[in-house]
Amino acid sequence: MDPTKTAASRRSFLTTAVPAGVALALQPVPSHSQDRSARMQPTIAVDTDFATQINIATVEPENQPKLVELLREATDSMFTKMPGWISTSILKGKDGRRVFIYSQWRSTADIEAFRKDPNIARYLQDITALAKFEAVACDVICRARLA
Repeated sequence: MDPTKTAASRRSFLTTAVPAGVALALQPVPSHSQDRSARMQPTIAVDTDFATQINIATVEPENQPKLVELLREATDSMFTKMPGWISTSILKGKDGRRVFIYSQWRSTADIEAFRKDPNIARYLQDITALAKFEAVACDVICRARLA
């Protein structure tokens, strides 16, 4: 007897494919920042839904390297794990006296939750011991670039 080839029916396809698709759709998908994907980069754009914050720290020149290292460690170990965090860029002033922190978050509520997190308190104490610190919430209103 010849072996019979059986093809999947439309019904069997729907009963297996649809539930599998629903299961995939319902699984939590981490944002790029949470899975530390290389695709996540700071984006400066007008009219985004991001919350942008710029922090300006003023330090004595001998403390700038310590502050930069503290910020780098805190960003790697804490900020990147906070809900809503997208990116942080740390810039040191060539004058040796200032450090700028450009951060993007999904919302201002995420920034507020970050500030209220008890694990952040120690970090903030270490920073304020080294620098005068000012935080500024911003809206991007204009962007220009070389075409």
